[in-house]
Amino acid sequence: MSVLKNYAFTICLIVGVLIGGICGLVFGEGASIVKPIGDIFLNIMFVLIVPLVFLSVSSAIYNMKQMNMVGKVITNIAFVFLISATIAAITAYTLTLFYNPLEGIDKAALMANLPKHAEIAQLSAGELFVNTFTVPDFLQLFTKSNLLPLILFSVFFGLATAFSGEQGKTVAGVLNSGMTVILRMMRIIMYAAPIGLGCYFADTVGRVGGQILNGYLNAFLLFLVLTVICYVGLNSFYVWLAGGKKALFAFWRNIITPSLTAIATSSSAACIPINIEASRKMGVPGSIAETVIPLGTNIHKDGSVMGGVIKIVFLLTIFGQDTGLSGNLFFIIGVSLLVGTVMGAIPSGGMTGELLICSVFGFSPQLAGTLMVISTIIDVPATLLNSTGNIVSSILVTRLTEGKKWTKGIALSEDDKDL
Repeated sequence: MSVLKNYAFTICLIVGVLIGGICGLVFGEGASIVKPIGDIFLNIMFVLIVPLVFLSVSSAIYNMKQMNMVGKVITNIAFVFLISATIAAITAYTLTLFYNPLEGIDKAALMANLPKHAEIAQLSAGELFVNTFTVPDFLQLFTKSNLLPLILFSVFFGLATAFSGEQGKTVAGVLNSGMTVILRMMRIIMYAAPIGLGCYFADTVGRVGGQILNGYLNAFLLFLVLTVICYVGLNSFYVWLAGGKKALFAFWRNIITPSLTAIATSSSAACIPINIEASRKMGVPGSIAETVIPLGTNIHKDGSVMGGVIKIVFLLTIFGQDTGLSGNLFFIIGVSLLVGTVMGAIPSGGMTGELLICSVFGFSPQLAGTLMVISTIIDVPATLLNSTGNIVSSILVTRLTEGKKWTKGIALSEDDKDL
């Protein structure tokens, strides 16, 4: 009875998502009748994401500055993000050497079946850089499509508050209190998650189910294999490396709900609040979780990095270019890192990552639409890896920042303590 009580919400969420998926498979596009319910739930969550990001990052930076932790934490975040993304890219590339998505596929027929696309506007390197990190108007900061500029603004705001001394303490109190209120609102909203996410997932499965054809099917299957390797294997290894068996136990006890939220919404941004809460249950200090996860949502996307590798190999193979170790190895790895860690953060970027691939390898920008098909069919598992990877990153950053002091005092969730 105790176990059932502890897992009641998780069980309800699983049932809701499963029912939604089954309805999507059975009714196909007819399942879109429940889409408004899912949209209402997500819209309510999205409304809270901007204040959540601003308050969490600003308050976390202020609190870390007070403890002289900012420099060390930011350095550790950059290190963890770069290493994990590189490992993800190398893992994906290695698998393509053994299983190329287009092996045995009639490439001419594949090209003939590709949809036609209108000409896509190309942005200069300078424009890409500007659009990635800044917005021209203050009010544009406070939209979910501009989260990276908002995060940078929040970092500066937190630092400015810390450097303001006594006069900044009132603002700091507002930030910390606001964060508490926003998290409470999120917890209240999550009571509707089984129904809201179930309806949204039903519509997603109904629409995407028939789009996986020919070579795209192989690309999807390859990505599923990568998802299992990374979600189970690499994540477990990273957590064990950070905190041993105790950390591994706490991780798998608390990762189910964030994983289901990522699968159901296909939105890393929508997972920010539940990921922060799950990280705290795993023993990650709030100041670290509230910095790593919002930042990682924009620039740390291991699933997107692996998707970038598959897209590049896919395109190079169609046009008969070498994808082996003696060919474009370093370009494939390097560009995939850019696609997953930088290009995904561009506001309303759409095909920006795909355009980057075409530009670097000298292909027509028209082919960006071809790669977008892969983006569509791998969206759900990629989001799962992107989202849960940020939780793992917060654990690694905590170990690097606090050392063995953290491993000796990993805080289990309240449910774990009861057991």
